[in-house]
Amino acid sequence: LKMLARRNWLLRCSILINIAVLLYVCTHVMIGSGGNFAAEPTFIIQDEISKGKLNPPFSAAKSKHDNKSRDNDVSRGLRLSSKQEPPREKILEDDIGLMDDMNIQQQDQEIENQQKEIIDVAGNIGASIDEKRFEVPSEPNFTMQDKIPNESQVQQETVSFLNNSNTDSYIVTGDEKDFNDRLKNVLKCHDRDYLPETLQRGDFWVLKNYVRADHGRIKCHETITYTTHADYTFLDNLVPLLERWNAPVSIAMHAPGTDFMPTVNAIKYLRDCLPENKIVRKFVTFHIYFSTKHIPKIVPKYDKILDTRTNCSIAPPYVNTTTATLYKTQKKLLYPVNVGRNIARDSALTHFILASDIELYPNPGLVKKFLEMIARNDATLQRNSPKVFPLPIFEVESSSPVPKDKTELQELLKTGKAIPFHKRVCSSCHGIPKSKEWMAANETEDLGVFHIGKRVGYFIHWEPIYIGTHADPHYDERLSWEGKSDKMTQGYALCALDYEFLILDNAFLVHKPGIKVLKKDPRRAMLAAKTNQLIKKIIYPELRIMYGVRKGCAV
Repeated sequence: LKMLARRNWLLRCSILINIAVLLYVCTHVMIGSGGNFAAEPTFIIQDEISKGKLNPPFSAAKSKHDNKSRDNDVSRGLRLSSKQEPPREKILEDDIGLMDDMNIQQQDQEIENQQKEIIDVAGNIGASIDEKRFEVPSEPNFTMQDKIPNESQVQQETVSFLNNSNTDSYIVTGDEKDFNDRLKNVLKCHDRDYLPETLQRGDFWVLKNYVRADHGRIKCHETITYTTHADYTFLDNLVPLLERWNAPVSIAMHAPGTDFMPTVNAIKYLRDCLPENKIVRKFVTFHIYFSTKHIPKIVPKYDKILDTRTNCSIAPPYVNTTTATLYKTQKKLLYPVNVGRNIARDSALTHFILASDIELYPNPGLVKKFLEMIARNDATLQRNSPKVFPLPIFEVESSSPVPKDKTELQELLKTGKAIPFHKRVCSSCHGIPKSKEWMAANETEDLGVFHIGKRVGYFIHWEPIYIGTHADPHYDERLSWEGKSDKMTQGYALCALDYEFLILDNAFLVHKPGIKVLKKDPRRAMLAAKTNQLIKKIIYPELRIMYGVRKGCAV
């Protein structure tokens, strides 16, 4: 009788335990999937989080964001493959562990059948869960050893990024006037003056709009301005840049002392002598700046500078020359890279600007497709957070052509003739979130947002180059090119202000052919150490006061 009572007691305990396990499994699944067991997948916009930290429970995140769920809905998500990866067996192993702990050696057939039913239910429910969506990225998305996955492999993963798979949501139609009206209504920007000015900017004299493009005044919404900086030895990059960009360029030329006249002569040569001079005249506006301690002996007025005839029978000043011949080099001056960046940016006439380096070439057609995307004004673009549009950057071998589109880029990546920018110098500085998925995704006709990222976690030292606006933080003009880290402080400001980084699916930059490798430079190493101290002791405390502090943000 006692044995029978003991068996009945064990039977009841087993039933209760298995019911509890079943309830636990169901609760876990309902929380993980938002309570939606429909065949259609859900989409999540997930910011990158600090390396090595666990994601909060999805239920807590869901509760926190319930009120904003409509704003976060995205119609252009990656369509998941109906076939999912096999579920993990952690739940079942826990169940078996509980039974072992009870040391039950004999159980009747009823208990065994009931366990089997529960296991079957748990397995069927678990098959619809992809636990990768809860994983935290703790290492870079792309390494040189990684192979680029094909599209089907990417679709097997439930990744939290936006993909321009639904391009039919809105396509700009109608005549050019209708398109311009749409842009004006979306941007509500203000046109800017296009006048030559002589200004002082800190310790620098600035000749703003010193040589103006022939396009004259343009409307703020009409196009995008590529803003950049250089000395005259880099002007051989201007024509290949223009041939791909085909839109306004605002360039600030550093020309102290005797570098001034070669700079002017190089500008005139580009405008008068090259077969591509028409595109230079049409689109490029040149500004010149120099230190107050290194003023040229003669500075012609802006309306006289182009009066003298250019000698086109000789080689241009930027050919067969090196930085060693520059006045800047001979006087051991630092290159004020951020002064040039800010001058070129502030002088742009358009609402949207791409602040970049002259050796970085964009893919052709980017301006038109970007403005069409803005005119569509999808829900992703209507989010309240401040935003910029970073472009993935790549390097190609010196013998390789610069790819014209993403399909050509993918071929070069597969053969190893192209790599992510500065992969062998500073991989974390320019690596983008979801880089592997970006490289694997097929090119589409229209431009869209591929992923919304943040400058946190593995990307805490990201130095993005992006399409932004005049409202974005400036670059710190105390930093030089030689001292490195010249964009890091601006990156902190963007992070502290909670900027979203809307990575575009079919847009990218490619450096002038030739892959960089890390070279020892004792002078730059010394200057970099001094710059780090300047940032740590002076600039960073200022940034914390001016832009505030946000968890996960760093210089």
